[in-house]
Amino acid sequence: MVRVQKGTGLNGMKNRIIETALIEEESKTEVSLRPQKLSEYIGQEKAKESLTIYMEAAKERNDALDHVLFYGPPGLGKTTLAGIIANEMGVHLKITSGPAIEKPGEMAAILNNLQAGDVLFIDEIHRLNRQVEEVLYPAMEDFAIDIMIGKGPTARSVRLTLPEFTLVGATTRAGLLSAPLRDRFGVIHHLEFYTVDELKVIILHSARILGVEIDETGAVELAKRSRGTPRLANRILKRVRDYAQVRYNGIITKEVADQVLDLLGVDKMGLDQIDRNILNTIILKFRGGPVGLETLAASIGEDSGTLEDVYEPYLLKNGFLNRTPKGRMATEDAYHHLGIEIPG
Repeated sequence: MVRVQKGTGLNGMKNRIIETALIEEESKTEVSLRPQKLSEYIGQEKAKESLTIYMEAAKERNDALDHVLFYGPPGLGKTTLAGIIANEMGVHLKITSGPAIEKPGEMAAILNNLQAGDVLFIDEIHRLNRQVEEVLYPAMEDFAIDIMIGKGPTARSVRLTLPEFTLVGATTRAGLLSAPLRDRFGVIHHLEFYTVDELKVIILHSARILGVEIDETGAVELAKRSRGTPRLANRILKRVRDYAQVRYNGIITKEVADQVLDLLGVDKMGLDQIDRNILNTIILKFRGGPVGLETLAASIGEDSGTLEDVYEPYLLKNGFLNRTPKGRMATEDAYHHLGIEIPG
């Protein structure tokens, strides 16, 4: 695997334990916890089933796999699936990110260095600028790139043939992808949040790799507070492990998990102080809503894009928040969870 350049997490959120963006210092540990084969991958059954068929068919034809797009909230396994595709197809994986490629020439250089069948993974692909994106169009469709040689009246275009490769794109905001780029992906999958049972299996598996003693009740409790995200489940496991090692007997039980996560400010539903602040702001300052995204973001001192991409998906999924044409509204479940009486 070759890592060309990897995007970093969002700024201003480094101390948030339930932040789902990848934290730099955790990258090495996370790689060791990632499954290497599709049979070892937990969850995302629909994506696994279709990828199994597509990869098997491509190998029988001795072709490269069609281009794949994964979209969904961060931390659900998009990078892991790209690595698994490369492993299953027996080819090299090269990783880069949308913000890292600033000029068309940089994209052309990356594409020209690919070997037959290679997997090129572009994280945050929606952040590619339009000029760079246009280099991808002929590369994805015809496996060729057009290079301009010379300047002015003597300039001419030369087409370079590329070996067949597989582009795997990942994005948290599929709506920001341009239609021409999105249409060139043959396989598109939306990654869903994980169930508690799936996260429990992941936590128990990670605990074995990390040498952590944990019983099933402790794993279930960690899974309940992991916001449906494997990356977060592994991070919480490591934090609770540290507390269990120093303050308890080293074994993570339900009681230990409860006490540590309460201490870390992660409640029974996986909400932290920022999540509760969002709901409290809507309820107490705006009488439950509706309130516009920009107004809400200004009220809590957060960027509107971060609010929409990072915080809202989990609150929406669990029924604490509604999006309406007039703005965001807190639900009855939000009032009950915060212990606030519903007006009227």
